[in-house]
Amino acid sequence: MKSGAKSEGRTPHKVGVVIHATNGPGVLHQLTGVIAAHQGNISSVDILKPDGPETAISFEFALPGAVEQLAEDLRALPIVRTVEVVKSLQQIYGKRIIIMGGGAQVGQVAIGAISEADRHNIRGEHISVDTIPLVGEQALAEAVRAVARLPRARALVLAGSLMGGEIETAVREVRAQGLLVVSLNMAGSVPEAADLVVTDPVQAGVMTVMAVADTAKFTVARLKRREF
Repeated sequence: MKSGAKSEGRTPHKVGVVIHATNGPGVLHQLTGVIAAHQGNISSVDILKPDGPETAISFEFALPGAVEQLAEDLRALPIVRTVEVVKSLQQIYGKRIIIMGGGAQVGQVAIGAISEADRHNIRGEHISVDTIPLVGEQALAEAVRAVARLPRARALVLAGSLMGGEIETAVREVRAQGLLVVSLNMAGSVPEAADLVVTDPVQAGVMTVMAVADTAKFTVARLKRREF
C-alpha cells in the first residue's frame, strides 16, 4: 500500500466512495486505515447494507491527494469487492432543513421552504427540505435532539400550535450545538427558546431557507427583532 505522504501541502477536496466488502469484524478498521494512510479526514460514514455476507459502506472525507490512488489501494484489500468514487452528499443534496410538527402546519412551511430553496438552487446553491408530521411532547423532544445528529442539518423549523416543556429544553440544547431553530408563533414556551419566530408558516419556510443559503444576504443575528 502506497503512503499518502506526497499529498502534504495540497488543499483537501471533498471525496465520496462507496465500498462493497466482505461483512465481518474489523472491516471498518481496515478501510479507515487505508483512508488514514492517504491523510483522508473522514466526515461521514454510513453502512448502507449492514446485514448479509457482504456489506456496503459509504465514506465521505477531505482528501489532499488523488482519489484514484486511494481507490486502487482500497481495491487491493482482500475483503474489498468493488470501490465506486461518487460525489459527496454535501455536493448533491447540500444543506438540510428539517420541518417537524403538526401535519397541516408542516405542509405550509414546506411550501415556503421548497419554493425558496428552488430559487437558490437554480443559482448554484444546494438545499434540501425534509419533513416529519409528529405530535406529542416526548416524541417531538426526541426528534428535536436527533436533528443535531443528522448529517448536513443546518436548520430546524417547529411547526405547530402548542409546544413547550421538554421540547423547549431540547430546542435550547440543539441551539447550543449550532443548529438554527425557527418556530411558528404558537402557544407554549418553544417560541421563547427559538432563534426566530414567524407567524405565517409559508414565510417561516422562506426565511429559514434564506438564513442558511449562501446565495442570500440575510443573517438572523443581524435582525433587530426576532418575531415576525
